Amino acid sequence: MFKNSVSRYTVVAIALHWAIAALIIFMIWLGWNMEENETRYQLHKSIGITILLLSVIRVAWRMLNPPPALPSDMKPLEVKAAHYIHVGLYALMILMPLLGWALVSTSKFQVPTVLFGAVSWPDLPFMADLRGNKPVHVVLETMHSKGAWVIIGLLVLHVAGALKHEFSPEEGVLKRMVPGLFGKTQPPRAPARGFFIAFGGAALLFGLIAAAPVLAQSMSGSKAVPPPANDAEAEVAAAPVAVEPNWVVNYDASEIRFTGTHDGNVFSGTFKDWTADVAFFPDAVETSDVRVSVPTGTATTGKKLYNDSLRAPEWFDVSNYPTATIRLTDFARTDTGYTATASMRLKNRTVTTPLAFTLDIEGDIATLNGEATFDRKALNIGQISDPGAEWVSDAVTVTVTGEATRK
Repeated sequence: MFKNSVSRYTVVAIALHWAIAALIIFMIWLGWNMEENETRYQLHKSIGITILLLSVIRVAWRMLNPPPALPSDMKPLEVKAAHYIHVGLYALMILMPLLGWALVSTSKFQVPTVLFGAVSWPDLPFMADLRGNKPVHVVLETMHSKGAWVIIGLLVLHVAGALKHEFSPEEGVLKRMVPGLFGKTQPPRAPARGFFIAFGGAALLFGLIAAAPVLAQSMSGSKAVPPPANDAEAEVAAAPVAVEPNWVVNYDASEIRFTGTHDGNVFSGTFKDWTADVAFFPDAVETSDVRVSVPTGTATTGKKLYNDSLRAPEWFDVSNYPTATIRLTDFARTDTGYTATASMRLKNRTVTTPLAFTLDIEGDIATLNGEATFDRKALNIGQISDPGAEWVSDAVTVTVTGEATRK
């Protein structure tokens, strides 16, 4: 007989037990098979945070709904062994995701974490000053990898113990956790309690952490931009920020698009917000001048991981440099259209590149199609995680299409 009338775990405890077990086993396989695979790497992080969340719920549920007592015929040594194995598993269910989270937070490769491609997940805040600290990162990496072996060992002992007690002459424990089995042979369990405390508390914690990137992004515009790095950049920065436009851009019919390759696949995105002051004179193109201002935080690619990466410090660094500016000068006619020099200023760096475009003017309506290629290395974009362009191409093509009306 059991020591009390509660012979089986609650339905919630059973569901959490098997869900976490399945995720842990999958995570172990994934950890050994995700090298050089960004999709699996992001999935590994997503499942790790999921295990952390479910483990917090599981611990809270266990405290509110004590498990059934162990069989009375178990030997004292076996009872102690079962206790310590359970404690070890519960500790690692929480510690391993935290170690992984800390590992990502201290990596010099500033790859954002996006849970299941949908939810931005921040780094551990108290790890911010340790990013790129190699000794700390190596220690965390060692603990995380060795911890995987420890949890494998504990899982083996846990399963072996459950099977041993189930198929030996003893009363057995497996039937209490297998869903739907042996239920009629067991005494009724006490009503479950604390559902909203366990799940609501965990959901609130998850929501607060997930909201951190959104709050940080909303506050990024209040930070001051550092001064120019040298005299040449200071001269560009000191140039007039506006011209007297003689054309009005139709933004609903206009677009700035950027295109490159990542891991051999083409990616493309646009800026949802930008403004342009256009002073263009078809009969005196050499006197034309165009100024464009682009809030870099409005870049969107259709993939959240890319969007978050672009806002990160080593890419657009939206928190410190919320705006990129482009100036078009040195306009000239060609056999096929026009050319101009595009000077882009981003993160206190200015680079110039030719812009070729066609312009069709009918009455007071002008239609533009242009293209320029920028080098992200020259703009100091993505030079920490991918300086050799092994993942993201150095060349990024910017295409401009639009419509404007003559004033």
